[in-house]
Amino acid sequence: MTDSNSQISFNTESPFILVDGSSYLFRAFHAMPPLTNGKGQATGAIFGVINMLGKLIEQYQPEKMAVIFDAKGKTFRHEMYDEYKAHRPPMPDELRTQIEPIHEIVKALGLPLLVIDGVEADDVMGTFAQQATEAQHDTLISTGDKDLAQLVNEHVTLINTMNDTLSTPESVLEKFGVRPDQIIDYLALVGDSADNIPGIPKCGPKTAVKWLTSFGNIDNLIANAPMIGGKIGENLRNNLDQLALSKELTTIKLDCDLPVSLDDIQRTQPDMARLQELFTEYDLRNWLNQVMNGEVPFSKSTGAKAHSQTVQKKSSGNNSSSNSDPSTPHTEAITANAVESNYETVFTTEAFEIWVERIENSDLFALDTETTSLNTLQAKIVGLCLAVKDPENPGNQACYIPLTHDYEGAPEQLDLDMVLNRLKPILENPNVAKCGQNLKYDWHVLQNHGISLKGMQYDTMLESYSLNSVATRHNMDDLALKYLNHRTTHFEEIAGKGKKQLTFNQIEIETAAHYAAEDADITLQLHQTLWQQLEAEPTLKKVFTDIEMPLMPVLAHMERNGVLLDTDMLAVQSEEISKKLTELEQKAHLIAGEVFNLNSSKQLQVILFENLELPIIKKTPKGAPSTAEPVLAELAEQGHEMPILILEYRSLAKLKSTYTDSLPKQVDANTGRVHTSYMQAVASTGRLSSTEPNLQNIPIRSTEGRRIRQAFVTRPGYTMVAADYSQIELRIMAHLSGDAGLLTAFAEGRDIHQATAAEIFGVTLKEVTTEQRRSAKAVNFGLIYGMSAFGLAKQLNVSRGLAQEYIDLYFSRYPGVLHYMQDTKEQAKSTGYVETLLGRRLYLPDINARNGQLRQYAERTAINAPMQGTAADIIKTAMIQIEKWLQTCEFDIQMLMQVHDELVFEVAEDQLEAVKVEIKRLMESALELKVPLIVEIGQGKNWDEAH
Repeated sequence: MTDSNSQISFNTESPFILVDGSSYLFRAFHAMPPLTNGKGQATGAIFGVINMLGKLIEQYQPEKMAVIFDAKGKTFRHEMYDEYKAHRPPMPDELRTQIEPIHEIVKALGLPLLVIDGVEADDVMGTFAQQATEAQHDTLISTGDKDLAQLVNEHVTLINTMNDTLSTPESVLEKFGVRPDQIIDYLALVGDSADNIPGIPKCGPKTAVKWLTSFGNIDNLIANAPMIGGKIGENLRNNLDQLALSKELTTIKLDCDLPVSLDDIQRTQPDMARLQELFTEYDLRNWLNQVMNGEVPFSKSTGAKAHSQTVQKKSSGNNSSSNSDPSTPHTEAITANAVESNYETVFTTEAFEIWVERIENSDLFALDTETTSLNTLQAKIVGLCLAVKDPENPGNQACYIPLTHDYEGAPEQLDLDMVLNRLKPILENPNVAKCGQNLKYDWHVLQNHGISLKGMQYDTMLESYSLNSVATRHNMDDLALKYLNHRTTHFEEIAGKGKKQLTFNQIEIETAAHYAAEDADITLQLHQTLWQQLEAEPTLKKVFTDIEMPLMPVLAHMERNGVLLDTDMLAVQSEEISKKLTELEQKAHLIAGEVFNLNSSKQLQVILFENLELPIIKKTPKGAPSTAEPVLAELAEQGHEMPILILEYRSLAKLKSTYTDSLPKQVDANTGRVHTSYMQAVASTGRLSSTEPNLQNIPIRSTEGRRIRQAFVTRPGYTMVAADYSQIELRIMAHLSGDAGLLTAFAEGRDIHQATAAEIFGVTLKEVTTEQRRSAKAVNFGLIYGMSAFGLAKQLNVSRGLAQEYIDLYFSRYPGVLHYMQDTKEQAKSTGYVETLLGRRLYLPDINARNGQLRQYAERTAINAPMQGTAADIIKTAMIQIEKWLQTCEFDIQMLMQVHDELVFEVAEDQLEAVKVEIKRLMESALELKVPLIVEIGQGKNWDEAH
């Protein structure tokens, strides 16, 4: 096989390139991981196809190039043979939804796109290749389809972009054992199960090569068929009519009547504005950054600019346009729509005092800190960024105040203590309004320097999140792209990447200043844009002003408090888990009859599905048997010992790596505590999430998980208190649905699962069995999360029919719930969103999608989001109320953690009872529902005891 890096001899500088789009589509889909964009739309095939196209364009820079896809519907081959491709499974929905975006991007890249009814892509490529050969023009066909090897000749070469190989006449012979002109006969003999081409039964590649080597072609083979002995000879003679059909089906047409000619196949300049839209829509960020920079994707020299007036803001505030290249055809300009601003680097006391006066006199100023670290407890200030609205011009004024850049040759900077002491009264003044992007981080940084930031009125991350949680990610770079159509300078561009990445104090001030001042400027611009949109939506504005912004300092204090960890206890547990893992490993080797790596998917595939011959439940995108957890769980349910063992091994290994080994490493050396970070703008429904460490995923049902919780302890003289909302989402369901049966059950304080079981199974409360209660509980929670009868059957290990019977009985007893679900789905389809009781909105872009899977997921989300989101709003409101109380009460108490529907506190032992009463009161009064909110409170020396 010829390596693609060795150039073949083309008659022209640029070959005529034909791309087998259908081949690209399926290969990309199966090769790429299941990528999605921010809306949950599948994008793996989109990325894969465009990436392969880009490699091809970059390497050959062709003038003539076309991308050909199969059209929908039948072709002339189906008329020949009804069973042609009859066994092919339908295209997966997640692939089907990516076809149109790929077509749109191909066209926007300036590539001719051909989808011609009645003929396959192979025939279109064959016809064009024949026309090009007759014109003595070399053709390069990019495909992974073996059938196209029949087209190879001195003017036609195939390229496989997946493994970078070229197919020439010599390499076709080397790969298949036959010449290109024999490929049709070879394929006809072997047949093709994927296309349902029959071939000769039991004739494999070796036999086909042997026959064609001996007889040259099928005609000579048929003439000599009586000479061929054995069963294979009999098969040949019995299927001669079928062989003729197979040959006709495998022959690529070279004379299709096409609506376009060879002369029409010409690349044009990319539509940069359209590419920007598409790359934004499908989160193709690297290419989007190129386009936003004015760079033509896949151009020969990296960084080649589109012919445009690209605005580049300099620290002086002047604009400079790029040099235009008269040889480059005009492309619509891509410009930064952000308001122009004046940037200044502050080195003198006089300039600094001017800025102090500006922020003192402004109604609002933007603040950002540049620091030495992302660790909030360790980060120190390198410089400060400020921005105010320019009183005389339409833009903003922004500055960077460098303070501790310490690279060799760094210029003299203002004294850090002087600057902070001068700014401290302003920063700590609650009546001076500030805005920022993720201000909680800046709050921590300033705390490290003895400043308690107050007056945090606007946070652009939270404004965006409150406005539309799923419109985009909520970091500054993405927000600037979406709301200002502006590409910001990225940190990697000034600091580098990987191990050689510089910290901010090591970056030259001249380079750092624009990046830093832009942070403050763009933050202010984003606020000006987002606030205007929030003001137009009063309920969303209220979510921001009454929940998200007041919650931010609550979370900051809680993160600062941290929680004490018994690292010795975790070390003991880690050692015990190690011994258990070794035992499980040895047991697995005994069952398998050989030593293998339990962490290797490939080795596990061999053990499970080849050696032990367990049934293959599911395959990976590359066609290998899956060893994913759901597959192992299904095999374990069937009673197979090895999957049960592997699941236990994986669970323990995850606990060890994620918690018992890593938690002690995350203890802060100064406080002796772990300090998680609460992410306010991640979960689309309003739920908080935590990271470094993630406290929300510690298992509570397993013994090992509870032991990890036992390592979360209190100081001597203090007790841990855990306050947990009881069945909050079911209570919210009762309120939202207004179902009389649910309202009565909660009002009377019944065990809701027992009450549901009594209704479903038609028995009295006393007669409800443990198994019936378990089934009712699964129905209660399953319906909240949109579980189908299939899912419920699997969870309860009953037939699908019985599970459906449970669901039908539930809805007959609680009709209000069914009406709520139906009404909510209809409302969501009409408006495109659902709302919580406090007005938080979740947009559902796929609620009317043609793709059934996406639409059904959106419908399930529509039912669940108002409950999950309202639960989030309730606990956030409770936290805000509790924080207000903590600021004024005389009790010795700290709020340590928020996990799901639970708040955890550290309380002085002598004040325990009074504190518990107040916490319960505040949490239960966070929101008035038609049913009572109930909070269950526990206490103990550690988190497990308190739960």
